[in-house]
Amino acid sequence: MQRVLVVDDDPQIRRVMRTSLTSEGFEVADARTGEEALERVRARRFDLVLLDVNMPGIGGMQACRLMRANSEIAIIMLTVRNTERDKVAALDAGADDYVTKPFSMPELLARIRAALRRVPGAAESSTAILKLPDFEIDLGARCVVVQGTQIRLTPKQFDLLQYFLSNANTPLSHGRLLQAVWGPDYGNEVEYLRVFVNQLRKKIEPNPSKPKYILTEPWHGYRFRIPDHAE
Repeated sequence: MQRVLVVDDDPQIRRVMRTSLTSEGFEVADARTGEEALERVRARRFDLVLLDVNMPGIGGMQACRLMRANSEIAIIMLTVRNTERDKVAALDAGADDYVTKPFSMPELLARIRAALRRVPGAAESSTAILKLPDFEIDLGARCVVVQGTQIRLTPKQFDLLQYFLSNANTPLSHGRLLQAVWGPDYGNEVEYLRVFVNQLRKKIEPNPSKPKYILTEPWHGYRFRIPDHAE
């Protein structure tokens, strides 16, 4: 049974989501503030956090950053604001997805499934280690080592990197990447890719401003370049 933490200062929203998610087979806990949410995440393992942006105290954005600094937990931000700037801010804070209020429970459940899904494929169970000039990737352990230091990737960041690797040197459209990593209901959320690609570049590229691995294909998508001498 997967565990979900609902974080919202509105008790009615917490009750509705607890009832709905429990009926779908999730184990649900809730918190009223970002501070309380951080305490719960430290004390117990959760698979996903539904995190409201506008709360008293440290607020959802800061709570998301603090969770992400120490955890790979899936995070979905909930907010009444729906501009691209707001979405990018949430993703930059470490969220995996962004849902605008008001939303239907079927929509939210679809987003939860997308946040929890892993990219299918043999690479997940593979014990292969791919060594590139600047970093190495252990596919089985879902681990990336850069200059001898293990780098933490969120599950979605690793899924995106894994999909790049399984389609190396091939131009991949925005829609194909979104549907492969987030799911079939996605395809137009180009800002997601822009943020996640920038995050990956900062973690694996020697010079993120001049990437040599994750290359932009103008007006199309991205391509992961593997040098000929990679192991």
